[in-house]
Amino acid sequence: MKHLISVLMENESGSLSRVVGLFSQRGYNIETLNVAPTDDPTLSRLTLTTVADDSKVEQITKQLHKLIEVVKVTTLTDSVHIERELMLIKVRATGNNREEIKRSADIFRAQIVDVTPSLYTIQITGDAAKLDGFIEVVGRDKVLEVVRSGVIGIARGEKTLAV
Repeated sequence: MKHLISVLMENESGSLSRVVGLFSQRGYNIETLNVAPTDDPTLSRLTLTTVADDSKVEQITKQLHKLIEVVKVTTLTDSVHIERELMLIKVRATGNNREEIKRSADIFRAQIVDVTPSLYTIQITGDAAKLDGFIEVVGRDKVLEVVRSGVIGIARGEKTLAV
């Protein structure tokens, strides 16, 4: 099962490598990884996805809590949450396809951020299923390049990951 884990950690050199090292030492794969400073410049929020069963995720979170740099850990998959991912996609857009791709972008609430005579670069945000769906609608044969940010997530309601 895919799990979304969010970690609040000290924003100092080496912190990220120790957290990632914990995963590699135990043979767990990180599907996506996203890290950035929070509103408090001394803390960073790391959000990652991994595929593992519940017992392995529990073991991962316990190991994360043991790291000195880690302030707080939460598994967002356990509660109602919002997750988003950003994708930039470069597609071949010529002739009649230009209008079709533009309509598809509008339907998916995507933005065309760069235009050339034969290409569109499109920005789209949403969950992974929405991004994958957009690629399928546009057609894999028209896709020249895809860049995805990885998943970020936040719990719904009053629950927060803060000190």
